[in-house]
Amino acid sequence: MDWNDPGGPTIDLAVARLKATDPAARIGSLLLHPGGPGSSGVGYALSLNNFSPELKRRFDIVGFDPRGVEGSGRIACSAQLMSQFPDPLIKNQAEFDAWLDYGKRLRADCRARTGPVFDHVDSVSAARDIDAIREALGEEKVTYYGLSYGTLVGQMYAELFPHRIRALALDSNLDHSLSTGPYLYSWATFAQDSFDEFVKWCGRETRCALHGTNVRAFWARLLERADRGEIRAPGAPARSLTRQDVIRYAFRAGYVPTWFELAELLVALDAGAQEPPASAAWLLGETTNSRQAPAAAEPEVSNPLQIFCEDFRWPIRDYREYTKHLRRAKAIAPDMGIIPTSLTLTALCLGEPDPIPNPQHRLRVKGGPPLLIVNGLHDPATGYAWARNAAAQIGKKARLLTYEGWGHGAYGRGDCVTAAVDAYLISLRLPARGTRCPAVPVAPPDAADRPAWMGTCPRR
Repeated sequence: MDWNDPGGPTIDLAVARLKATDPAARIGSLLLHPGGPGSSGVGYALSLNNFSPELKRRFDIVGFDPRGVEGSGRIACSAQLMSQFPDPLIKNQAEFDAWLDYGKRLRADCRARTGPVFDHVDSVSAARDIDAIREALGEEKVTYYGLSYGTLVGQMYAELFPHRIRALALDSNLDHSLSTGPYLYSWATFAQDSFDEFVKWCGRETRCALHGTNVRAFWARLLERADRGEIRAPGAPARSLTRQDVIRYAFRAGYVPTWFELAELLVALDAGAQEPPASAAWLLGETTNSRQAPAAAEPEVSNPLQIFCEDFRWPIRDYREYTKHLRRAKAIAPDMGIIPTSLTLTALCLGEPDPIPNPQHRLRVKGGPPLLIVNGLHDPATGYAWARNAAAQIGKKARLLTYEGWGHGAYGRGDCVTAAVDAYLISLRLPARGTRCPAVPVAPPDAADRPAWMGTCPRR
């Protein structure tokens, strides 16, 4: 449970393995971390569409639920208390103080329900878990693919165990060196870039529902109407949508991207449609406005965001400092501002007791083999600048592969990226320095090549 006390209490980790389809050609085990924080590596490994046939032929695909997630001592909290989640857009000192109080009560509740592992779900602990899994599998060295938040765990593994790495591919990277302001401003930058790309795309794509419209002016009017309570939730007209709800749809659309669907949804919202477009179901997901009473049969819910609070420290002293960050973010991202997810994480982690287990720091990777850093140029959640910074911190051992397109997660977006990652994981052959893979055109809703994970909403 606590790697600083290896003789103390233990926890169980949920692990799943799909054996290599060609045992004679098997190289070893490929360990996966799909990110989140809070995504199940077990489910990711068992989904047959996430990796190329060649990777599945040559490797046992091994996924694990990181500690605090699903089958690995999930962080459990009162459903009733979670349903009382305050508005993450803090508007005054009283609300700031209320968030500190709520966070304190929520941590106490979750810790009591989860047990001592609640205080040990940071990414350094998860990296040590990976080494325990490596040993249990009988592998001398680790072959690893980390996506999104899984890149942070991979970075920590590279710091701790550089000489136990066979290959480490990090896709859509976090930059763990950034303090509060730069981190929040980065998020705003990436969200604005994604929206800018949507506007450009709609200008050239005649099938966009907003083609021929001044998209920025349309967007600004829609947000102003949301501020006045005039935008109704599709399928639930009694409930109005906030500005942050509408921004969340646009941010989420950048993940695939689902820009055809976003344009149709925005037109429907503006027109006051009673039902959402069928294509927009994935985009809608949940909103922070939907605070329904918990069902009696489900007194507890999972809350893996505690993982983030043990990896990132936000020393924001008061509302005055908080609103300074918001103003700066709004200047950086005039259309998007600071995205709802970053507001939620910031508010939730405000009162986290100091010191946290894994505070921000520059990467310290000494020795070991070359590592592959992969990132999209227009990733809305883990922007290209973070990958560039992480690669610079690692130094000569890092090779940066650039996907020139959109979306979160570069692997599987066209033959160029997939072949480069496969070649590295299978043959340890790195792409040439400066390699850039061309963008794959945005697919319409009925395209067969949509990512397999689109059945669930991204956690960011």
